[in-house]
Amino acid sequence: MITGGQSYVSAPPAFSADGRLLLVCSGRAVSVFSTATAMLVSELEGHEGDVTAVVVVAPPAQATAAAKLASYCWTAGLDGVLIYWNFLAAEVMRKVQVGLPVHSMVVPDIYRTSKGVEVSSPFAFISVEDTSKLASEPKALCGQMRVYDLTKGRQVGGLLAETRKPEKIVASSSGEFLGITNKRKLHIWRIPTKDFKPDKIRKIKLRHTKHLTTLAFHPTERTVAGGDVTGRILIWRCFGNSKFSESSVQSKEDDGRDGVRGDDDADTCTTWHWHSSSVRFLKFSSDGAYLFSGGLEGVIVVWQLDTGKRRYKPRLGSPLLFFVDSPDSSISCVSCTNNQVYLLKMPNMEVMRSIAGIKLPIASPNLGGSNRAVYGFDYTNRLVAIPTEDYCIQFYNLFENAEVSEVQVCERNFQPIDDITMYISMVSLSIDGDLMCTVDVKLPEEGLGGLVTLKFWNHGSRAGHYFLSTVIYEPHSDDGVSSVAFRPGRNMAVSSSFGGNFKVWVQSLSSQSNDERNCSGWRCQSVGSYKKKPMTSAAFSADGSVLAVAAESTITLWDPDNNALVGVIAETLSPVTNLSFVGTSVFLMSLCQSSRPQIALWNVSNLSMQWSYSIYAEAACCSPDGSEFAVLALLSCPDGEASTQQDGVILLFDAESSNPIASWSVKKASGGSISFVKGDVPLDANADSSRDKEPMLLVYVNGSHEYAIFDPRESEEVVISKNKHKKIQAEEPAPIGYASIYGELTKLEPKKEVSDVPFVPSDRPWETIFSGSSHVLPPLTKLCSAFLSSLLEKRPVANE
Repeated sequence: MITGGQSYVSAPPAFSADGRLLLVCSGRAVSVFSTATAMLVSELEGHEGDVTAVVVVAPPAQATAAAKLASYCWTAGLDGVLIYWNFLAAEVMRKVQVGLPVHSMVVPDIYRTSKGVEVSSPFAFISVEDTSKLASEPKALCGQMRVYDLTKGRQVGGLLAETRKPEKIVASSSGEFLGITNKRKLHIWRIPTKDFKPDKIRKIKLRHTKHLTTLAFHPTERTVAGGDVTGRILIWRCFGNSKFSESSVQSKEDDGRDGVRGDDDADTCTTWHWHSSSVRFLKFSSDGAYLFSGGLEGVIVVWQLDTGKRRYKPRLGSPLLFFVDSPDSSISCVSCTNNQVYLLKMPNMEVMRSIAGIKLPIASPNLGGSNRAVYGFDYTNRLVAIPTEDYCIQFYNLFENAEVSEVQVCERNFQPIDDITMYISMVSLSIDGDLMCTVDVKLPEEGLGGLVTLKFWNHGSRAGHYFLSTVIYEPHSDDGVSSVAFRPGRNMAVSSSFGGNFKVWVQSLSSQSNDERNCSGWRCQSVGSYKKKPMTSAAFSADGSVLAVAAESTITLWDPDNNALVGVIAETLSPVTNLSFVGTSVFLMSLCQSSRPQIALWNVSNLSMQWSYSIYAEAACCSPDGSEFAVLALLSCPDGEASTQQDGVILLFDAESSNPIASWSVKKASGGSISFVKGDVPLDANADSSRDKEPMLLVYVNGSHEYAIFDPRESEEVVISKNKHKKIQAEEPAPIGYASIYGELTKLEPKKEVSDVPFVPSDRPWETIFSGSSHVLPPLTKLCSAFLSSLLEKRPVANE
């Protein structure tokens, strides 16, 4: 089994001490990428739950050169385990059991005195979820802040705080201050970094009128910034002068504390406002002169701390989540909600490279009134095509867990803060991947201006690359498109409509054009309907000779070449939402997803039902050359808006029998999809390669776009490391000696030998008089006489 599609933006990433590597939380592993190439270097696999935090351990200032090259980090996960790694060697050094899901973790630099000598002693401040309170008390304080001694592997002291839910912990660069947001308050702790004892921790609260979402500490001053849900940024200066100081004396009178509420321990509070909605992140620059902020607008705002003036990084195309800078502040990274991490060159914030994961689900997937998945699968190239909210189709390689390309479907600027006015409702690919069809819908404004567009695309030079061939506006008048299917082996497609008809499209080739981008176009060959019923689904047989179209609950069979009705199958319990022929057999599978769900198998030869089940199926797929088909069924029929957390089961059938031949329990089945893909190489190296059937794999994509690939014909589950199917870059050698301090010397090319340029007078000497190198120019006396003579006109003298 191969897994992939994990989110890269579920938690803040972390840079290595030298800034050459970026550690990204990705599901149950930590992916290590090179900042120079943005390619995967290695993966840290050891957690049984999703990884929620990664903290790189900075080498001590007095460490030797060899010790500074060592790279270690701590990770925390929902499995309740803290793991210490050597992430260059991908080795687990030690584990600390917490026993509760860990949602956030920081490991500040703390020293303790041992035998009169200060030694580094790692302590982890973690935010955990007390799951024992969830069932008994709905409004219980489930979030807890705890302190763990990582050397001894046990908790020290009591609880630092209890909150309704686990909160993200933020630490200052020195490790002296920690903070969390809790509703309308900031909780700030002062940590004794020298001679640490839990009872010496001090705490203050700073209050606000709105719910706070994020905070950041100034690197050198007692200044903290907080962002709220309305987009405001508050700057508290000189916080904790009373509570955190040794003398415990009030620093200023209450009358002079501008903007500070009540008796909060701060001198002043300044408010800035630019963001239109919730502030997602705040981060001070390394010198403390600037403050970076980001939110739903997809813009990084750079605030000058002294004056409040701001400048902007142009839109990144998606709402922002996290901002992390490297130890030397030369590189930073920003995480976006579209599962993409951008590497920025500081200080001008130029985008150097990006780490792109699979696009996450769109917030409103049911805009088209249908609950079917809109993924497209390339059977031959083993790609999945996913519509994105910025009007693109992302092609993602399932075996390499990497983005292949993005195809822009609609040429329109995308603004994350705008209301949804356009979306891609469908994407369909031919079985060989040579053709693609997309349907995009523009929503009407005040009942006017709605538009449905059907677009055909031709395959480019590489897998996942397509160029536009034909644009068809309103292919079925004002009615929406319910399905699109390609005919195997022919440049023909069919589109069905809720308006009561279907259209057969053919590709017209031009032999006179030499440009492949202009040599083809699509036109409508025929139109069909059946009793004016809505056409809800369509499919071609494996040889393309039969076209099946569902007219609501009636399945009709057509000759696609002559547009002739050849048969009608009995009605189903409810309208059909999915039709598919089972390989090269005579069976046709239908799917109904209404309040009376049904999955049925029909015999096309005698127009009768073979068998049926009354189960709610989220998706189904058929083998293109076998007799198997798979069904993704939910454990319960969804009511209204189905949660993506709803679990399900994958059932594998053989068309000859109504009993499933295999089943697998899956999570997050709602909104998921399944498909068969071509498997050139079996997943199990010990599998019998002599079997007569072509290797075939089954792909399951869940509602969060995480996927698993497995061989449905194998009874035993074989877990394959993801690294074996990814392009992993070898680690770059670290610079040493002079290069590690001053960088690589520029390579000077040896001077080429220059041959002597003789002085050759010509009829137009000014064109060649200064040719050649300056050190081989002829004497000035020769140059001057030749140049002056060239300016004189020679007239022939007539003989008297």
